[in-house]
Amino acid sequence: MQKEFKMKTFLSISLLLLIAALPAELFAQRPSPAPEQSETILILGATAHVGNGEKMERSAIGFENGKITYVGYESQVDVKLWDRVIDAHGKDLYPGFIAPNNTLGLVEIEAVRATRDQREVGEFNPHIRSIIAYNTDSKITPTIRTNGVLMGQITPRGNVISGTSSVVHFDAWNWEDAVVKMDDGIHLNWPGVYKKEEGKGPKVELKVEDDYAEEKREIIAFFQRAKAYSKIEDPKETDLRLEAMREVFSGEKNLYIHAHDVKQITEAVNFMRNQDIPNRVIVGGYDAHLVGDMLRDNNVAVMIRRTHELPRFRGDDINLPFRLPKLLADEGVLFCFDSSGGMEQMQARNLPFWAGTAVAFGLTYEQAIQALTLNTAKILGVDDRCGSIAEGKDATIFISEGDALDMRTNDVTFAFIEGREIALTNHQIQLYEQYKEKYER
Repeated sequence: MQKEFKMKTFLSISLLLLIAALPAELFAQRPSPAPEQSETILILGATAHVGNGEKMERSAIGFENGKITYVGYESQVDVKLWDRVIDAHGKDLYPGFIAPNNTLGLVEIEAVRATRDQREVGEFNPHIRSIIAYNTDSKITPTIRTNGVLMGQITPRGNVISGTSSVVHFDAWNWEDAVVKMDDGIHLNWPGVYKKEEGKGPKVELKVEDDYAEEKREIIAFFQRAKAYSKIEDPKETDLRLEAMREVFSGEKNLYIHAHDVKQITEAVNFMRNQDIPNRVIVGGYDAHLVGDMLRDNNVAVMIRRTHELPRFRGDDINLPFRLPKLLADEGVLFCFDSSGGMEQMQARNLPFWAGTAVAFGLTYEQAIQALTLNTAKILGVDDRCGSIAEGKDATIFISEGDALDMRTNDVTFAFIEGREIALTNHQIQLYEQYKEKYER
């Protein structure tokens, strides 16, 4: 027994010595959250992309205690009234970009089960709240911030109703500090209506899914129960699932329906209208341009899946994913850019570049900025706090020396979240600097 104890002690000490000998870079953590804003700050001379479709040349933007307090031009402002003045001549100023429908902070390494916390068991889970699983210590988050993506919607995945998402900013010690809007909406995955069987050439045969009718009946039945429950002010027995649905019918929560093809979208819109859902959002919306008038007339917003993807069908225009934002803008549909898909946590850093591609295919530059900022904030229900550069809103903004929508020139030099100046470093930058020094020697 004593010999075994000595052996375990020896192994433990050896392991500790081995860990101590490893390079510190292996244990690099995210930068600590920034301290509260303690001085008034004025950003002078930048081209400010306001977020509402307008831009201001040679602007003067000031903020205090985390809120924007001055929006004007440098010719109008008295710089002596500000504690700190940042010279941003020749640079661009943007509202913080927002990444909706993302599992950032819920998944760290997709191949490691212990780091995946985006899905729960059960088919109807409106009571499952993604925010309590959100990890503010993710090493991925700092890599997102360095491209100007300063906020996001943390969203669960899987099943019929995945759960409830929340809106956060990306500079906090814990999820409680990160929350911008708690439980902003319920996520419903609309069942596939058709299955495709591709033959030779461009022709694709579509057949109705065998289980679609039954799956749709189950969804309708659940919503009918939830709607009836929502009319009871003080139920004798609390049903957590139905209780979580109450605010969907009152309009305090959005209903996000994940749907892609035209039949799915049409069925989903008719469903939301028949259920009297006030706040309606389609997530994905690959075929949304085919029913743009229906979406507009029914006040349905769309979160467009990333533009950098191939068409779904052989007969589709190869440029369709690139042109979709322009098509929806022309139809007057409220839309924003979504980063879901493969490796979506780290891919969120490319959100501005997907918008840049849309600019190359017809969307105006300021429309693209608006889709990344104010449009997203409107859809998420946080436009009273963020999404544009306006007095009274959170000072969640950043400065880039180049075009923030162009991966060749985007260079974020300053970023502020609620007025706090955040560190623009991450593990990837640290490794770059480390090995740059090695090869320079």
